[in-house]
Amino acid sequence: MPQRDFYVDRLRTVMTALVILHHTATMYGAIGAWFWREVAPSGSPSSHVLILFCTTNQAYFMGFFFLLAGYFTPASLERKGNARFVGDRLLRLGLPILGFGLILCPLTAGLVTYAQGDGFWPTIAWFWTHRQFNPGPLWFTQALLIFSFAYCAWRAVLGAPLPQVERPPKPVPSGRWWLLSALATGVAALAIRQFVPVGVNIFALQVGYFATYIVLFAVGIAAWRYDWLRQLTWKNAQTGIIALAICWPVLPVAIALAETLNGSGKSNFFTGFSWTAIFYALWEPFVAWGLIALWLLVFRERMNQPSAFWTWLNRRAYSVYIIHPPVLVGIAVLLHGWVAPALVKFGVVGGLAIVATWLAADPLVRLPGIRRVV
Repeated sequence: MPQRDFYVDRLRTVMTALVILHHTATMYGAIGAWFWREVAPSGSPSSHVLILFCTTNQAYFMGFFFLLAGYFTPASLERKGNARFVGDRLLRLGLPILGFGLILCPLTAGLVTYAQGDGFWPTIAWFWTHRQFNPGPLWFTQALLIFSFAYCAWRAVLGAPLPQVERPPKPVPSGRWWLLSALATGVAALAIRQFVPVGVNIFALQVGYFATYIVLFAVGIAAWRYDWLRQLTWKNAQTGIIALAICWPVLPVAIALAETLNGSGKSNFFTGFSWTAIFYALWEPFVAWGLIALWLLVFRERMNQPSAFWTWLNRRAYSVYIIHPPVLVGIAVLLHGWVAPALVKFGVVGGLAIVATWLAADPLVRLPGIRRVV
């Protein structure tokens, strides 16, 4: 493996751990849908901290996953060809979706209803008898499956031939492109949210966020084609990082202003053409571009050496993403009776869940058959 690839694998691992912490924050006072909620969002300082944490994550971390996935997609398609590529995507993306929807989602919901005194097995039976299917966080693999097939179809019809030997480097786009693409992505997100507000799912997909996801998947493909990750410098990213430094601190100010003007919890950030909705749609990509650039540059400079421990973590990261809901919810339910501040429980439960999920994922990557998928 080329040396520059070590840091990319580690970024995927760190983002996976961040997903676990994101869902942990939702249980203890942040906004968002999750299987178990112990502390409802409120005007408390801890809730504000966790809401800011999750809102910042939402701006970039799933888009970052799509960028990294896009980066590896062209080489995989060209190496395997159309038929094998499609089969591999169905195996590695499609089967986990089925496994989660049929087994892990009912299991996680059963843990919640058991903790609430309504029983464990009746919930699982209800899911199966009522044919309820929820991919949960594997909406990401569902979307990635769609994006991968779309790219495969585009290459087959309009793109370059698969045996693409040459990958001529092109300069990383200028700072003006960073700003214009962020602005265009924000405008596209605002337009989508007029029809599908944030929080509304279509086939388990929050389409309101997909402007960023599509753009970053395409950027990942271009980054592979033109060797942008190797060429990226602090000077290239300067405009995006400055935009991040300006825009990110404005969010808590905007939330406080909205609460002052409209009352707590009464502002609409998710649809329509209110100033809050416009602000949120535009704020996200300007923050995302800068944060993604920072992660890439710091990890390439400091986290690009071989490491047996990181190799162990990286190999299990995909399994961790798949199985983390029942592990996280199980730990939260076990510690439900522990009285502690919300931020303390967030840190303890999140930390325990990260360790426990990686340990639980270890045997999965060793089992014949399953290790081909995860």
